[in-house]
Amino acid sequence: MNLHIIKIGGNVIDNSANLHRFLKDFAALDGFKILVHGGGKVATQLSTTLGIESKLVDGRRITDIETLRVVTMVYAGLINKNIVASLQAIHCNAIGLTGADGNFIRAKKRPVKTIDYGFVGDLDENSIQPENLSKLMEAGFVPVFSALTHDGEGQLLNTNADTIASALAVALSKLYETTLIYCFEKKGVLQDIDDEDSLIREIDPERYLELKEQQIIAGGMLPKLDNAFTAISCGVKAVIIGQADELGLLKQNQSFGTRLSTKI
Repeated sequence: MNLHIIKIGGNVIDNSANLHRFLKDFAALDGFKILVHGGGKVATQLSTTLGIESKLVDGRRITDIETLRVVTMVYAGLINKNIVASLQAIHCNAIGLTGADGNFIRAKKRPVKTIDYGFVGDLDENSIQPENLSKLMEAGFVPVFSALTHDGEGQLLNTNADTIASALAVALSKLYETTLIYCFEKKGVLQDIDDEDSLIREIDPERYLELKEQQIIAGGMLPKLDNAFTAISCGVKAVIIGQADELGLLKQNQSFGTRLSTKI
């Protein structure tokens, strides 16, 4: 059985028309599927409204106890349940989850080195036990994970949604032929960030090194691609980075976005 694990970016979540279109395409995919989402912009807006300062270092959120309360409300509550309700409206039997639910994703609090990230969770090869998640999907449910995990001792942890999607793909690739898809507002990995027609259709590890050295790939795209190539090396069939609007092309057996592979 095929499995698609799809991470949806915050800019798509923020646009209700785009999100609705994406969810219809997601629901139409054949086989098993899992959706993973974050929601950083909404969390930042609510933090501001509540008078809580949002602190970011290199795009990564510092999660103190007040911020953790906000991201829990936003990720696991507002965003997750709206997505689940929207999927139910189009007859997709979604179930909203954090990593704590069902003990599906257990993380370790990031150790303090030069920066204290607070209540942020890191994953390892033992974080996800795929068998119970498989039972949930076999029972007809479509998991929708928010970007929260737990440490097994009662503490929720804010965890990068790209990392969660990659870890899920690696764990479940032992049971299913798994494709990992990162959907966001761009067409894929672009040679020129300002030119949507400069899409790089395929990247292998050697090409990735060249693009990094030329600084064509930088910033927030780096951890996304690092996670992707790690997933491929650990047994994931394919990784696609592409525009949420084009997800429906998969149903038509057409390619979209940038496909990452071990060898072109």
